[in-house]
Amino acid sequence: MPSPVYSAAIDLGATSGRVILGTWSKNRLTLNEVHRFPNAFRTLGAHDYWDLGTLWHEAQTGLRKAVAALPRGARLASIGVDVWGVDYALVNDAGRLVFPVHAYRDARTQPGLQRLAHTRAARDRIYAATGIPNVFYNTSLQLAEVVASCPAVADLATRCLFLPDYFNFLLSGRMENEFTIASTSQLIDVHSTDWSRAALDHFRIPPHWFTKPILSGTKLGRLSSRTRESLASPALAKTQIIAVPGHDTAAAYDAMPAAPEGTDLYISSGTWSLVGFESATPVLGAEALAARISNERIGDGRYRPLTNVIGLWMLEGTLKDFASRPTNDKEWAALITAAEKFPAPTALIDMTFVEFANPTSMKGAIDAQLRKRKIPAPKNLAGYVRLICESLGRGHADAMRAFEKMAGKKFRRILIVGGGSKNRLLCQATANAAGLPVVSFALEGTAVGNLASQLIALGAVKDLATFRRHLAADLKQTVYSPKP
Repeated sequence: MPSPVYSAAIDLGATSGRVILGTWSKNRLTLNEVHRFPNAFRTLGAHDYWDLGTLWHEAQTGLRKAVAALPRGARLASIGVDVWGVDYALVNDAGRLVFPVHAYRDARTQPGLQRLAHTRAARDRIYAATGIPNVFYNTSLQLAEVVASCPAVADLATRCLFLPDYFNFLLSGRMENEFTIASTSQLIDVHSTDWSRAALDHFRIPPHWFTKPILSGTKLGRLSSRTRESLASPALAKTQIIAVPGHDTAAAYDAMPAAPEGTDLYISSGTWSLVGFESATPVLGAEALAARISNERIGDGRYRPLTNVIGLWMLEGTLKDFASRPTNDKEWAALITAAEKFPAPTALIDMTFVEFANPTSMKGAIDAQLRKRKIPAPKNLAGYVRLICESLGRGHADAMRAFEKMAGKKFRRILIVGGGSKNRLLCQATANAAGLPVVSFALEGTAVGNLASQLIALGAVKDLATFRRHLAADLKQTVYSPKP
């Protein structure tokens, strides 16, 4: 019987981070969340930034805890990192940061966003080249703003590393651009696995900042000497750093125990609801651009057409305006129960409202839209929860129908993972609006996908299809059937 394999997933989200120790034994994966910590961008002057020093400190703390949780004499076989999309670090040849690390919600991209939006020929050309629509958080717009505002950065920086790439560098000493995270940038050629020179030239981004992306599952080597000394553990002596799907959504999709025939729609429900499916070909054209379909990529080079629905960011933001917001699982359950008792709203929120991106008050932004449409606002928190969940459910269903039309597909199920999978009101609203069963998995999607890539790279699992088959046999699931 093969010995258990121990791997660590560093899973960094926009609002929290975790380090999870995974154990693969007898074709079963068990998880041990050894460390969790908060994360948030900070405003400094007119701009928003990530605190990478704190994230790296917490990641190392988590790795120490992972080692401490190992059985006596066991070794950590590998480490993988996944992070939210689009954000990056500009570094010199030594890997030293040469520019502060902006957060994607920073409003600095708005002028560039509007210029591209109002230049139809350029917008269409960039979409045809990259398969990524014009969205305020795109790396392309972020880098274009930096180069235009601070021209000297082109001389200071020699590499652009997306955030999982940067943490992989801190761990291994190797600078590489992993493919799934690179595909969030609006800079990858939609018809290849390399950069789009047309996009780089349009946004005036130095091509030498990037190297050809590596596919997920690439071994980057062992821990760098500096990190090994910092962590100081014999259990890490032979630990491999593996470039897992660096984009957390790509990792979450890998964890989905999907039907082999490809008839499942996926929702990774967190701060954003990422709605999409796996495909051998991209979804392109004028209709796809109008629907803002983003042809992000799977770690093996295939496509993951998806669209962003604003997600639980709206609910998280609204809670801030209520002193009665829940602080534990029991209070959350009571709030959802109270929201379920409200009648279904007769009018829903327009989820494409740009003011929801980063408002001072999310409740205020919702109320402003409702006033404009002459719709009465909810009278309490439970009412807002019902309205938001029903609106998100409709947003999920609208995205599904758009995909069916453009890709010529017919979905049979909706699979949901992430924070929203635990919200029965949201899951039922999605099933009702879509007219399809919604299968909610008790699954730590991003961390499981991260660990799956490590196990495949290590040879402990044959391939992703095999991993999904073993995982499905062990998963708890809840099925929400559509109701009239």
